[in-house]
Amino acid sequence: MVLPEIRLLQSAIVLAEELHFSRAAERLNMTQSTLSKQIFKLERGLGFQVFKHSHQVAELTEAGRVFIVEAREVVSHAERAVVAARTVLDGPNEILNIGASSYTEPILVSTLRSIRLSLFPEMRIKLWSNFSNDLARQVSTGTLDLALITGVPHNPQLSVLNIADNPFYIAMLLGDELTAYREVCIKQMHKRNWMLLGKHANAHLYDTIHSVGADAGAYPSDAYHFTSPEEASELIREHNGLAFLPRSAAWRIARDGITMRPLAEPRLRLVTKLAMRVDSKSRLVNEFVKAAGRKFGAVGQTAQRRLPLAM
Repeated sequence: MVLPEIRLLQSAIVLAEELHFSRAAERLNMTQSTLSKQIFKLERGLGFQVFKHSHQVAELTEAGRVFIVEAREVVSHAERAVVAARTVLDGPNEILNIGASSYTEPILVSTLRSIRLSLFPEMRIKLWSNFSNDLARQVSTGTLDLALITGVPHNPQLSVLNIADNPFYIAMLLGDELTAYREVCIKQMHKRNWMLLGKHANAHLYDTIHSVGADAGAYPSDAYHFTSPEEASELIREHNGLAFLPRSAAWRIARDGITMRPLAEPRLRLVTKLAMRVDSKSRLVNEFVKAAGRKFGAVGQTAQRRLPLAM
């Protein structure tokens, strides 16, 4: 049996998350035709179908579901091998591999990067970007030393330090009726078009938004999905919609006719944590987390509140 190439596994994993060839190809920075050829090559080499194909839409077969679970582990271990090798090549410097999402509040990342340890004067930080769910998995498998994760449910393999607790912000058109309020609640969003980060990015937060909405009797007229704030901006304009975003992401698009308001829902909070393996024996990692606890105790949740509200 010939083992499939890592790049083919990566393509299959993304397609399994999107279940849509066009969106998956966009995430992989390739054409849809190239992606289709890669999936065909993978399935031909495996000798079975991973997906049922129908134009743009893809659906996992039963064998495919089992395969993707194991493929994720293979890719994770390959990533870990690369990180370990790079650490050796980089020499004696102490390197911390830390993950953060593109949606992580920038001040949290910059605060981490400002930490210095007297016991490790040569410490360097390498940042890796991914969605929070994937970052949590990478920490639990040892691919990353630490990660800033948001909206990830309890994982017994991880020890976490809460460093920020902030509301969602709702981005909307400047003339929207909800701009009359200093903050909004989800009940006011009933029968409106909702713009949400795709479920593949954070299934827990995605489901929680719908659950809190249902409990309040609030349902979207339609739901649209995005992977970047800029995509959310276009969807807001096209569908007169309401986008759920972290503050920094909402702030990025709060211009040219778009504004934002905080969402006043206690059950819909963006709790960001610094995660490490619960069984980590690394003195560097443990000393860094202690220093982070002291640092964020001073600045963690206050700096963002000083930013003005976009009007």
